[in-house]
Amino acid sequence: MASDPENRVAEGADRPLVDGEGLVARIRQWGRELGFDAVGVGGIDLADAESGLAAWLEAGFHGEMDYMARHGMKRARADELVPGTLRVISVRMGYWPDAAPAHAVLDDPERAYVSRYALGRDYHKVLRNRLQKLAERIAAEVPHQYRVFTDSAPVLEVEHASRKGLGWRGKHTLLLDRRAGSWFFLGEILTDLPLPVDAPLEPHCGRCTACIDACPTGAIVAPYQVDARRCISYLTIELHGPIPLELRPLLGNRIYGCDDCQLVCPWNRFAQLSREPDFAPRHGLDSARLVDLFAWTEAEFAERTAGSPIYRIGHERWLRNIAVALGNAPPSAAVRAALLARAGDESALVREHVAWALERQGAVAG
Repeated sequence: MASDPENRVAEGADRPLVDGEGLVARIRQWGRELGFDAVGVGGIDLADAESGLAAWLEAGFHGEMDYMARHGMKRARADELVPGTLRVISVRMGYWPDAAPAHAVLDDPERAYVSRYALGRDYHKVLRNRLQKLAERIAAEVPHQYRVFTDSAPVLEVEHASRKGLGWRGKHTLLLDRRAGSWFFLGEILTDLPLPVDAPLEPHCGRCTACIDACPTGAIVAPYQVDARRCISYLTIELHGPIPLELRPLLGNRIYGCDDCQLVCPWNRFAQLSREPDFAPRHGLDSARLVDLFAWTEAEFAERTAGSPIYRIGHERWLRNIAVALGNAPPSAAVRAALLARAGDESALVREHVAWALERQGAVAG
């Protein structure tokens, strides 16, 4: 671990002189006790990442995610987000659940595929609470100004994590680690403590293009570059309107997110099951039948997705996504009956996707 010249935390009005390396070692230990699999510390200078971010935005690859453009380069400038920030403490927590085998669900077109990260409790709540506890534990030893984030602010999370020894950026743009793969969440503590910093890891993707080749919609347009407008995670979660017609058949039975680029990654054969019980599957969503989920009322959706990341998309988009999956399912009386039951849905968005699905099923509403 590289360190600042004195390798000491600077003195201040209410801050004692502290052994920096010793403090970082304790921070890692506290992090492990809170369930984090890895903790890294690094600086805030991401200037060399700004041109790539600007080019990605200029190409329009962010689609309808206006917040990506709205915050602009603040994503690469932690000290503009939180003035006084000197270091970013990045953490990693695995989420790979003990669930129905992903490939088995994907290969059964009558079942719904939900991205493995969304099967349990909302990770935002889990990580944010643990990060807050970690930041408070640090403050109990050395007072500091801080803020905690997990996918909840304009922060280049993967960029920070990759520079703090938590992994390297894979060609699918996700963080990879040789011992843990990519099935983990990231979070950050922005702090004004001048802690010694960790060294980044060397990348280990080599000539492998498995993730690029596996993407159902060709969203990974080049190594390390994703056009979100074609990404199934974007289409089923972030997109508010109709899913483009030409992409609907490519979604298959994926109704919330997509894991294909991770499922084929050779490094994920080393992934371990998550130690966090909050990430265990709820309500059988790891292998549910499409027709059963399509029958959920708005009240049932709200009840069964409470505390889940799925809740954010709302019942209307939930039905939109499942209608597409039903349209991609093998023709059957059960599928047609489920679709016809919602052919007159009060939502124009749902009606349009149901009509498309019925046409695919060789049926008409009426």
